[in-house]
Amino acid sequence: MSKTALIIIDMQNDYFAKGKWPLEGIESAAANAARVLADFRERGLPVIHVRHEFTSSEAPFFAPGSEGAKIHESLLPAEGEFQILKHGVNSFKDTELQTLLQREGITNLVIVGAMSHMCIDAVTRAAADLGYANTLVHDACATLALEFNGVKVPAVQVHAAFMAALAFAFGEVISIEELLNMEAQR
Repeated sequence: MSKTALIIIDMQNDYFAKGKWPLEGIESAAANAARVLADFRERGLPVIHVRHEFTSSEAPFFAPGSEGAKIHESLLPAEGEFQILKHGVNSFKDTELQTLLQREGITNLVIVGAMSHMCIDAVTRAAADLGYANTLVHDACATLALEFNGVKVPAVQVHAAFMAALAFAFGEVISIEELLNMEAQR
């Protein structure tokens, strides 16, 4: 029998309006992530909060011990929910995430958070490689505009490109409404 956990990736203060690295659409993504979180709490399913903190105080954001590195107030962990601290992009690398998932018998992951093109991409691909069935809630994730080789890519296109790639081979990519409708029918 499969067991599902929610993983909330890097929903931290520095990604919000007054932070050091604000993302486009973060407020909407956080509101949708909070809806998923409320659903998991109501059903008594496991929740894992992943928080990124760089190892150097010279980091552009998520500096150790900073207010910006704290989880945003809209998604604070409740008592009994798991918390993982990471120092890099991939939530599995040099953390206890895989050990925790195995210990808890988790086989399916619902993934929300930030940034779509970095930590969401990395955790989704790594989880798929490790054999987890992934469901990525695309409108509970956020990112920012990028530039490469003189080409400016708006955040909405960055997000869409990464969601399309992840949907191709690494998990199911659905909306918050699709997720909650699926859960209501179970």
